[in-house]
Amino acid sequence: MNFFYVLNGKSLKQISLVVIAAFFTAWFLFMQSIVHLPAFSAKDGPKAIYKGEKDLALTFNIGWGDVKAEPILDILKKENVKSATFFLAGSWAERHPDLVSRIAKEGYEIGILGYGYEDYTELEEDKIRRDLAKAQEAFRKLNIKDIKLVRAPTGHFDQKTLKVADRMGFTVVHWSVDSKDWTNPGVDRIAENVSKAKKGDIVLLHASDSAKQTAKALPIILNDVESKGLNFVSVSEMIANAETKTNEIK
Repeated sequence: MNFFYVLNGKSLKQISLVVIAAFFTAWFLFMQSIVHLPAFSAKDGPKAIYKGEKDLALTFNIGWGDVKAEPILDILKKENVKSATFFLAGSWAERHPDLVSRIAKEGYEIGILGYGYEDYTELEEDKIRRDLAKAQEAFRKLNIKDIKLVRAPTGHFDQKTLKVADRMGFTVVHWSVDSKDWTNPGVDRIAENVSKAKKGDIVLLHASDSAKQTAKALPIILNDVESKGLNFVSVSEMIANAETKTNEIK
């Protein structure tokens, strides 16, 4: 026996509207469930994070030196800043286990700044992998495990770097605001450079000995950020709360 269903134009229109509404609701919920950050990437490749959506992440690179890291930690403690991310070279960490331990114990996030000061864009994939693995092992020996973040030692990276890091389970982190403190332009200029930061920015600072003015500029920077009503977060905390944008990298 055959059955025939007859729909008038009004009923068909109502059903179509219900289907369309259901589709857009599902699409909206799906998009809300995905966490993204603005990133450098190839169209379908791994990404390098450089910006979030809210709050502000202070990041400090340390590749060498013996005297500048501790004063910066002292200032962060004095100003009650509990969230920041330190990108440490594995070779530096091996020479300064007490400072690495202090950074971890005081609750700051640790990322890898390679092992040696290498420009990853000039290295073959295997050499990048070996440099990161050597740094990873150095931190394991210091009981710093499960590091998920990497910053290219010189700040230069390409799609090759992103692929190697991704295969090793790392996310590459760049920055959206450069303090240029490593050029030692003066305390006021460093503070002025960072004063451009707004919600979602990842700020690049240094705690290597070559950055001689960062510690003096830091209290000014902290006061300025707090006056804007922004909260300090680690990069990982920022990654957990963001919305999307991508820029293609060759």
